[in-house]
Amino acid sequence: MTTAATTEDLATELRTFAETAGVWPFEEARKIVERLKRKPKDEVLFETGYGPSGLPHIGTFGEVARTTMVRHAFRVLTEDKIKTRLLCFSDDMDGMRKIPDNVPDRAALEPYLQMPLTSVPNPFGGDYPSFGDHNNAMLRRFLDTFGFDYEFASATDYYKTGKLDAVLLRAAEKYDDIMAVMLPTLGEERQATYSPFLPISPTSGRVLYVPLKAVDAKAGTITFTDEDGVDKTLPVTGGKVKLQWKPDFGARWAALGVDFEMFGKDHQTNAPVYDRICEILGGVAPEHYVYELFLDENGQKISKSKGNGLTIDEWLTYASPESLALYMFQSPRSAKKLHFDVIPKAVDEYFNFLARYPAQDWKLRLGNPVWHIHSGNPPAVDMPVSFSMLLNLASASNTEDDAVLWGFLNRHVEGISPQTHPKLNELVGYAVKYFNDFVKPNKRFRAPDDVERDALAKLDTALAALPEGASAEDIQTVLYDVARPIPRYQDLKAKGATPEKPGVSVEWFNTIYQVLIGQERGPRFGSFVAIYGIPETRALIAKALDGTLAG
Repeated sequence: MTTAATTEDLATELRTFAETAGVWPFEEARKIVERLKRKPKDEVLFETGYGPSGLPHIGTFGEVARTTMVRHAFRVLTEDKIKTRLLCFSDDMDGMRKIPDNVPDRAALEPYLQMPLTSVPNPFGGDYPSFGDHNNAMLRRFLDTFGFDYEFASATDYYKTGKLDAVLLRAAEKYDDIMAVMLPTLGEERQATYSPFLPISPTSGRVLYVPLKAVDAKAGTITFTDEDGVDKTLPVTGGKVKLQWKPDFGARWAALGVDFEMFGKDHQTNAPVYDRICEILGGVAPEHYVYELFLDENGQKISKSKGNGLTIDEWLTYASPESLALYMFQSPRSAKKLHFDVIPKAVDEYFNFLARYPAQDWKLRLGNPVWHIHSGNPPAVDMPVSFSMLLNLASASNTEDDAVLWGFLNRHVEGISPQTHPKLNELVGYAVKYFNDFVKPNKRFRAPDDVERDALAKLDTALAALPEGASAEDIQTVLYDVARPIPRYQDLKAKGATPEKPGVSVEWFNTIYQVLIGQERGPRFGSFVAIYGIPETRALIAKALDGTLAG
């Protein structure tokens, strides 16, 4: 009884804070609550769409992760008294309009242009019968690995098994109304040939973009001229025909009763079209959330067919799924560059948020990203060092071996091991991989100039005078004391600085990293030396001064 009462009290307390929480998942969830007040129903359907024209990229995962966050926020607001489902819908019946750049044999796919993606042979081989099936599997594999609660839906399956037949017959009945919505959005030339129905050619198997000669709403058929020049009549049901993508959006919402769907900014101008078609077909348009697009390192939109930007597998080679989920949580309505350089920061930010969570009250917890990432139950993790620190240890030691980093860590923190700290062990592995693949090839040591040589020599002397086991703070103090008398590194504008005791500019620490580590910058250097070791740091200084590093 006590446990049940406590659980019920907690749910009520959470709901109270959730009703005013300012983070975006709760803002969106409250819109769905208001929607239900206008039109009550027993189940709320969240949907995400996936176009399997290429290998899934992280933006695809982002839609599922973000929608899951809104779904969980809704469950808290309603104390889980209303059933919810998340449907991941793959538009795998779309015609392959172009051959992706990142498939093994592009020429082999040329005969299958404009065929439904589930009719295109799988260029990657293996057990999946089609290109669409392969890409669907790639998406499901990751979603399953992350533990998402979702149902997967294939457009091919929905069209061919009759799950969309009712809405397709309604679309035939409302053909003129749909055309009245669509034609004003098209250019004059496109208006002359446009049809919301795309027949699948009985002759070639291709998805045809052709004008219709007749639409028989009573019979539920369309008539068109096929590629062989012969007029054909096909039923709109049973997978013989599919809808153009804009009508398809609205028709799917109407057929399934979708309550919430988010999509990228490139869909924003079309949203009123989707909504109107949904309403024409007897549905109620869902709540929307429009997010900004993901960009590659050059600022170009990420494309599945181009394969630019990061793939899901690439991120997971160098960092955890949780760090990726954090990246998706933060500022969805701001454009985000998605490339390898963003990974270390995302990893460290995740563990920083996780460390703050236990001491926070519920108001702050509901605004903490880890609450949303872990559906209200963040794990307790002891992370004694940052990912950026591990990267710098790997960089300084130039290692390909996890054990080398563990050697430094064991010297710095007592009682830790891969067994006692499995998450830290994961980070060690990620750091070694990331260093060898991205940091090592780009390391550029530079030789110190005369001022820098003198400063490094003084730093070496000061480090030699420190006792064994000196703390990170004591080492950091030495770093400041060495730089403070040197005019180049003085900062008279620093807080508390005086002419007698000037502050120390960041240029000093940048110099250390550029000369000793071969990188532009890094974490707090006193902490680095404490873990890496004073003798080892002095050895780096010696190599920098004798020209070994820059050479």
